[in-house]
Amino acid sequence: MSCWLLGISYGFHDSAIVLLHNGEIKFAAQEERFTRVKHDPSFPINALKKGLDYCGITISAVEDVFYYENSETKFERICETYRKHGFTGRKTFFKDYPAWKEEKSNAKNTIANEIKSNFGISLPQHKIHYVEHHLSHAASAFYPSPYKKSAILCIDGVGEWATTSAWLGNDSTIEPVWEIRFPHSLGLLYSAFTQYCGFKVDSGEYKLMGLAPYGEPKYADIIRKRLIDVKPDGSFQLNMYYFDYEVGSSMINERFESLFEAPARESETEFSSRHFDLAASVQQVVEETVFKLATGLQKELQVDQLCLAGGVALNCVANGKLARQNIFKDIWIQPASGDCGGSLGAALYGWYENHNGVRETDATDSMKSALLGTEYSSSQTTEALTQLGAIFTQVEERELLALTSTYLADGNVIGWFQGRMEFGPRALGGRSILGDPRVTDMQTTMNLKIKYRESFRPFAPMVLESEVKEWFDYDRPSPYMLIVADVQENKRLAVDNPSELTGLQRLKQTRSVIPAVTHVDSSARIQTVTNNSNPRLHKLLEAFHERTGCPILINTSFNVRGEPIVESIENAYMCFMRTEMDYLVVNNCILRKQDQPQLSESNDWRTEFALD
Repeated sequence: MSCWLLGISYGFHDSAIVLLHNGEIKFAAQEERFTRVKHDPSFPINALKKGLDYCGITISAVEDVFYYENSETKFERICETYRKHGFTGRKTFFKDYPAWKEEKSNAKNTIANEIKSNFGISLPQHKIHYVEHHLSHAASAFYPSPYKKSAILCIDGVGEWATTSAWLGNDSTIEPVWEIRFPHSLGLLYSAFTQYCGFKVDSGEYKLMGLAPYGEPKYADIIRKRLIDVKPDGSFQLNMYYFDYEVGSSMINERFESLFEAPARESETEFSSRHFDLAASVQQVVEETVFKLATGLQKELQVDQLCLAGGVALNCVANGKLARQNIFKDIWIQPASGDCGGSLGAALYGWYENHNGVRETDATDSMKSALLGTEYSSSQTTEALTQLGAIFTQVEERELLALTSTYLADGNVIGWFQGRMEFGPRALGGRSILGDPRVTDMQTTMNLKIKYRESFRPFAPMVLESEVKEWFDYDRPSPYMLIVADVQENKRLAVDNPSELTGLQRLKQTRSVIPAVTHVDSSARIQTVTNNSNPRLHKLLEAFHERTGCPILINTSFNVRGEPIVESIENAYMCFMRTEMDYLVVNNCILRKQDQPQLSESNDWRTEFALD
């Protein structure tokens, strides 16, 4: 039997495709990587073409297509919400209605038209299936997990109606337990504070999370008393008096701003202590609510494992605290927890529900370390670098690892482009920028001179899994950089006069022997690496460990602020040349910055190489 299935998510943000063969994930990628438009919501035609090419099939081989939500039900919810509010949201309604009526409310028709226009194939609409949004999240969380049976918790902004949902996964089946419905949403509460603190909704939430440790939760009581009512079992309701997102064009209204006695921060303006405190406050409330939801679900289902998905599952601080509470014996989090992962869940649900797939589990998971995208052969690598006029040296793996570990130990910053591209928002060693975590000013250097982003943003450590408990207060695998844990006490350093510096001034304080990956609260967002998960990366960490005594490297995504993670060799080279990275290691080729010819300013990599 040979059964190819296609999962698709598009229309809102982070559109993506997944190709399954007999239930195995063969390819997964976001459209943004090819169009170079961050969080691209458009139909993922470039990702689809790349996926078909990678798998060596044509669109005719695809038996069924599964879309990650029911667009008709979602349209009904939007219309019903506007009817409830009468004239209040009429301007927004008349602005958005044509697009919904003509396109978004009938995703099946759009998918069929896209396939027809791009491949010349008429796909019958009975071959296109809707999988409800939260069911797609639940399927993405449970089916790839290592568990035969588990509770499933999905928390995001909103799908059709659900904003938070609980499920029971058992072998090949997923059964609903309960849901919380729009407009009451933990994800939208967090997004409201994201907007209020001057960040972009649907992309800046992780910045708010990174800002939280600089402040104190001084506003948490106001949030609990005025904005959200959380019951002991975690169920909650928002006070919509303070929010505008039901029918408006903003997350918050004037009453929200009055509650916190100031207008929303303008993007790119200076932070004040109140912004740090606001971030800390909403983070604390979200953590408390997630804890109560998980506790109530465990009591209800009496199972030992928990799977998480949805955008809030990317809140790695909340994940780390939840894991340490030991409510469940073990937790598995889908690395592509946002909308892009919905394409995976939809396809997997189609395999098990529509095609009666037989599920098998193993000790890890079936995500293949999330390395599910494009890759480039040795000949493609040298050909691309030669066409770019790059000066490079091609070496064997042993020399490559020895040289790279030496460069890192000498304080250099390295672009690391190896094997298959990651699926999801995190770079996990396929398209990464690496550095030495022991260098005191490395965080500031990489933020300001390479990533071109806010100086407060923390960097994550990748660590040999065999060494994780020696360096961090965590003794389990964390392969997807979705858990925050504290640096071990014996690796910390005493901070001189800790009360003298506040806010971003605290960046100047050295808190541990790995300062570049130690956040201001002495925590770190850890990624564990094994030989099975990523052999070459594991060998590099071993080489660096042997050379320095430190089994850790800084790992941040290979991109600059405002750009998606690099996909192609051309993307990587242009990013390397336009930043202050010192070396670029592309597969078996090493490039030194000072050897490269001057880059022509007319060479705009975003257009010339975007679809190359």
